[in-house]
Amino acid sequence: MPRVYVSIGSNIEPERNVCAAVRALKFRFPSFAISPVFRSKAEGFEGEDFYNLAARFDTEESPERLADRLSRIETAQGRVRTGERFSPRTLDIDILLYGDLVRHDSQFDIPRHDILAYAHVLGPLVALAPDLRHPETGERLVDVWQRFANRDLLREVSIDLGEN
Repeated sequence: MPRVYVSIGSNIEPERNVCAAVRALKFRFPSFAISPVFRSKAEGFEGEDFYNLAARFDTEESPERLADRLSRIETAQGRVRTGERFSPRTLDIDILLYGDLVRHDSQFDIPRHDILAYAHVLGPLVALAPDLRHPETGERLVDVWQRFANRDLLREVSIDLGEN
């Protein structure tokens, strides 16, 4: 059964929307685990700060079915798809890793390029699974993080995600 890692982010009512995503995923995937929540500045546009975290779970769902499920969770939280990559988000849930799958086509970017490009994606992933290896480079993510220039852009925040 593939182990999947996703990123969860929001900068519109972020505490409420991140909590809703965690509840929905935890309900569906019993093996669910999460990183701490981090706060970061919006990148690529002017906007409120984002709350970001990474989640891990095992699933037998295909990438297509999982992507559909994640999209429905986003829509339930009021996500409006404007077509603009860099814009405010009620909720953004992206598949980062799907087992050892490598798939870059019109539908999927797995492993997601953002892992190696953005502190708000890599930082939470490393907090959750530091010894995880990138399926294409073979590098441990914690080693990538140690070389990452923008590590100081993340600030851990404490919110009640209903994990207790």
